Amino acid sequence: MHSAIEGRLAALARPVFGSRALQWLAYLGLCAAYLQGGLVKLTDFPGAIGEMNHFGLAPAPVFAVLVIVLELGASALILVGRLRWLGALALGGFTLLATFIALRFWMLPAGQERFMVANSFFEHLGLAGGFLLVAWLDLQAKETA
Repeated sequence: MHSAIEGRLAALARPVFGSRALQWLAYLGLCAAYLQGGLVKLTDFPGAIGEMNHFGLAPAPVFAVLVIVLELGASALILVGRLRWLGALALGGFTLLATFIALRFWMLPAGQERFMVANSFFEHLGLAGGFLLVAWLDLQAKETA
């Protein structure tokens, strides 16, 4: 009985949630923070250098350029659909690395700030997992094509 209900629900949902347009919007949503971050860093390069200095990344101008290229380039790969799996792995790896650099909640004293940083840490782990799923799905689609 459950499989019949599941089948009917899936048949109702598939035209909307299986559409290319919604898939692209999902990719855009996943990449939104990286597009925004890359564009802001690009238009405020001194601010980008300041951010790299804040996290102890040196030489800061080199890291700023690398982050801008990664955020915008990998997002473009995902949105265009060429080497989507590579763009997703790049942003997933970047997110994981940046999370452990920027969101070390375990080093903060107990309280509101630690609570908020811990939430952000685990949200970023989920985002990295989302990129891993995008890469996996893209590679699976290429294998069956």
